[in-house]
Amino acid sequence: MNATNRTVVVTGVGATTPLGGDSASTWEGLLAGRSGVKPLTTEWAADMPVRFAATAAVDPAGQFPRPQARKLDRTAQFALLAAREAWSDAGFTARAGEDDSVRPERVGSVIASGIGGVTTLLDQYDILKASGARRVSPHTVPMLMPNSPSANVSLEFGARAGSHTPVSACASGAEAVGYAAEMIRTGRADVVLAGGTEACVHPLPIAAFANMMALSKNNDDIERASRPYDSGRNGFVLGEGAGVVILESAEHAARRGARVYCELLGQGLSADAHHIAQPEPHGEGIAAAIQNLLDATDLKPEQVVHLNAHATSTPQGDIAEIKSLRRVLGDDVDHIAISATKSMTGHLLGGAGGIETVATVLALHHRKAPPTINIEELDPQVDADIVRDTPRDLPSGTIAAINNSFGFGGHNVTLALRTL
Repeated sequence: MNATNRTVVVTGVGATTPLGGDSASTWEGLLAGRSGVKPLTTEWAADMPVRFAATAAVDPAGQFPRPQARKLDRTAQFALLAAREAWSDAGFTARAGEDDSVRPERVGSVIASGIGGVTTLLDQYDILKASGARRVSPHTVPMLMPNSPSANVSLEFGARAGSHTPVSACASGAEAVGYAAEMIRTGRADVVLAGGTEACVHPLPIAAFANMMALSKNNDDIERASRPYDSGRNGFVLGEGAGVVILESAEHAARRGARVYCELLGQGLSADAHHIAQPEPHGEGIAAAIQNLLDATDLKPEQVVHLNAHATSTPQGDIAEIKSLRRVLGDDVDHIAISATKSMTGHLLGGAGGIETVATVLALHHRKAPPTINIEELDPQVDADIVRDTPRDLPSGTIAAINNSFGFGGHNVTLALRTL
């Protein structure tokens, strides 16, 4: 198919997160302002500098037959659960090709992960050291591959148009959604399962993040540890889970009578080229991504009424994002209701863009901006309208929202969605 510049719409959402095992419970938790942060009770956590994380509300392993679960890394388990919900939510009742709803060669899978199957890698290395080579699982390599979640989603749903895995640290999930939209816009696919997944609550990543001063060490008040924009913020809280959306060409969705949540207008991309882990302090790279988004779409700044911010709860990153908004949007920032949902979910790294795209879709659909929790004293450098403590109604009419994701390495991705 040679069609180009086709309209891309969202027809399904799915999630499994620290707030709930599906998108409905996650959305309810976001609106309620509930923290998903929990103490780590495993034996290894006792000696860790950080003894808490935003672990999944529902253990994914228990949702699969045991033989299948043993062949899937936790990242792939999360991705499959979120993809199954999204596929069903979009109105599909069978694997591609098993009915007339969509052909396999017109379905794609783009599921990102920032780190991939790190727990499989580390656990199997422990087995190798303790018990020898013969005890290492033969499934190790297919489980630890960063592309394993996307590959398994492709296998389950018969997605033959392409299976892809952007790896851009904490921007990975958002980049996956943007890539999927381009697959549809340029005619490569009619339907794409897109999003991000992560599962690295393990002593090595926690120790490493803690030692680079990226994690909050507020062990005495864990539910308040993730506090974007608060003057006392001191690092992010590690989370796990997945978020997946079904993207579809507007024509294909109309032919099958699908319910449409909103339109996905496009993405803006840039790189800071500044530091491997620190954001460019003035937000220049982020601003470039937002400007690229505006240049590539017909989005007008005055249409943007909501932002799901990257806002991880780090001192530098939160401010750089606000500066970037001012740099590009100027006074239009004043009418944007900004939500920092990581205050509740923690930071899912490569999965963040997936679940935050789901949250942005639902915010537009329900016309509600989720709150940001744990702000006791707003940082005076945050000259923007932060939705605090309780949800806020969004306006009627045609409105748009932006979802920002940034990652180590200087990766910047911003997505724009708009009601129809």
